[in-house]
Amino acid sequence: MKRMGGWLSSKTTLPATKSLTALDEPAALQDALKSAALIMNDENERAENELSKGTSPFHKLGRATTFFLRATLGFEKEMMEQTSACLSEAEESASEHHRRATRDPTTAHQSKIYPTGSEYALCQAETQLMSAVIGVLNESLTESLRGFYKLRRAFATLHTIVEAENRYLDKHFSSASSSRTSTATEKSKGPYGSEEASAASSGVMTPTSADDEDIEFKDAEEGLADQPTPGQYQGHLDLPVENLSINGSTKGDLDSKSSVEEPPPYAAGISRAASKMDNLNFTADVSNDPIDVYIHSGVSLCYGLLQLILSMVPPAFSRILSILSFRGDRENGLRLLWRATAFKDNINGALASAITLGFHNAAVALCDIHSRESYPKDRLRVLLQDTKKLYPKSVMWLLEDARMAMGSRDLEKGADILINNPLKSPLKQVEALRLFETCTALMCLHRYEECATSFIKCVDMNSWSPGLYLYIAGSCHVELYRQAVLKDDATRAETHKKKATELLGKVTSYAGKKKLMARQLPLDVFIVRKLTKWTARSKAANTDLVDAIGVSPVEEMIYFWSGFRRMRPEHVELSLNSLAWSESQHQKSDSEPIDERAILAVLKATCLRTLNRLPEAQTTLQEQVYCYDWHALKACPHADNWPLPVAHYEHAVCLWQEAGGQDGEREVLRKCSEELGKVEKWESFDLDARIGLKVTTARETLRRVGV
Repeated sequence: MKRMGGWLSSKTTLPATKSLTALDEPAALQDALKSAALIMNDENERAENELSKGTSPFHKLGRATTFFLRATLGFEKEMMEQTSACLSEAEESASEHHRRATRDPTTAHQSKIYPTGSEYALCQAETQLMSAVIGVLNESLTESLRGFYKLRRAFATLHTIVEAENRYLDKHFSSASSSRTSTATEKSKGPYGSEEASAASSGVMTPTSADDEDIEFKDAEEGLADQPTPGQYQGHLDLPVENLSINGSTKGDLDSKSSVEEPPPYAAGISRAASKMDNLNFTADVSNDPIDVYIHSGVSLCYGLLQLILSMVPPAFSRILSILSFRGDRENGLRLLWRATAFKDNINGALASAITLGFHNAAVALCDIHSRESYPKDRLRVLLQDTKKLYPKSVMWLLEDARMAMGSRDLEKGADILINNPLKSPLKQVEALRLFETCTALMCLHRYEECATSFIKCVDMNSWSPGLYLYIAGSCHVELYRQAVLKDDATRAETHKKKATELLGKVTSYAGKKKLMARQLPLDVFIVRKLTKWTARSKAANTDLVDAIGVSPVEEMIYFWSGFRRMRPEHVELSLNSLAWSESQHQKSDSEPIDERAILAVLKATCLRTLNRLPEAQTTLQEQVYCYDWHALKACPHADNWPLPVAHYEHAVCLWQEAGGQDGEREVLRKCSEELGKVEKWESFDLDARIGLKVTTARETLRRVGV
């Protein structure tokens, strides 16, 4: 085997033995990374076949990753069970190799940066992170709790590896990291410097001394469509280091536009201790050893993702996690993920790219209160173009293209990308996700017939929540029925009424079968309660089910799927037209339940706020929602209990817009914060986790701007 400066001959063959030697490791890693790269090109079957030929922990981890992506994209129980088995095998293999490496260091790769066996410890941590996700998605509460335990163990491992990297950088690159604060005590250094700096930057509490054995590794036993996928791994193993940078810039050409630009402004407020790597090019300045590069990119991916996820949990759940010594830091998590995207040509960097794009396009872009810098549009677009060139067959990048278009309020373009692009994924889970994104775009466009047809197709493509798909499809026909009634088209009205009744009648038989942490899915609970409410109303009024439905259920769904963030004024006007039906019904009857009246007011206020008619929106909330008592709302038959707390959130958004955003009048922003505080302290309500994610982002934003 030939090895010089991290370069490996592509002709090197893998050993047939189960245990790797120090000389075997680089070849096994390169082969596994080359095969794993196929995953990001929607070639999972080919990747699985190639990875199955190897017996190293790297191959087993790669194979487990193929199963994991299918499981998390499709939420199918059978695939989750297969994934759990595959992850267990990969974890055991990594654990065995790590034990061997620590007992006899001569059998493993010797890094100048990381403890012996860190590459296997990282493999184990990655399997534990994926196992934690599968555990939470599992229908068993026991498996969910085991998942949280694995999450904690993975953090301990990652913490230790990052500590080792920081010690090395402090020792050998003190000038590059001299900008870091040096006044803090040096008695106990965390992952980014001093103990105090660590707490401020990582956002995740360091486990206490009682968990020291966990921190050590001692518990290890537990757009170019016709462009071919590269024939071999194209990553840092074979690329000249002078062309690579941790920030993605080209050495010697830092002023030119790079494939990944400098860290965005939102990272500026982070502890200086966390930024020591920003002045270094890892492969050129620190190490071009392929195993070191694998560890560095993998830890950046996993540690960044862990902190990002923990920073996103709703307030109530966040308090529970804090008891377990977990606390997220969004800025640091994003900083690490962006750092990992510099290695997008290996599986770690490619996954970091997918996560970074997905987070910004499916989370940040749909939040109402966030800073200008939190969505670096140009940088994201460059990252997307780079990943599309590397992995031209993947539909995942097509989804991100559509999401970026819709995030810019171009729903038509987003829908067109999803519907008419000829690129298809061989993975049914990816195509199911594409179809669902299409459905939500059509829903926001109020293209009811197409939306209903697409949601019905979802029932056959994905088993996660078929009741929800049928509910929205039926609700679309309710809207078509109402439109036909307004136009005095009796024949068409009867057709859509019959179709709506048929689809809604199937909902309860499909809903409630899937569970998350041993509980029914919140949306399933929501739609079953709505059907029960409408059924009771139809019996009491001796009328058909469709005629007993209150405020537009489609507009409700648009709200809870953050659709108004994607709409232009002409789309919002269509929503106001839909709400006008309910408004006319309320005017005809004084017996309309107050929860229905409150729903109408919140949705109408949201439309007005989206149109920037802020005084009208706030007046609507004040006079038509706050006038109701919380207990009176809950006392309604099969009550919708969400309008009042959500009204306070909408009021906060109005105040944010009124202030002019982050640089606005402090007093108005303070009032915005007060409204958010009311939502944070509210007791449980319908779909509170969906609002909770927005509240968490809003709170983080206000905190960053000093409110």
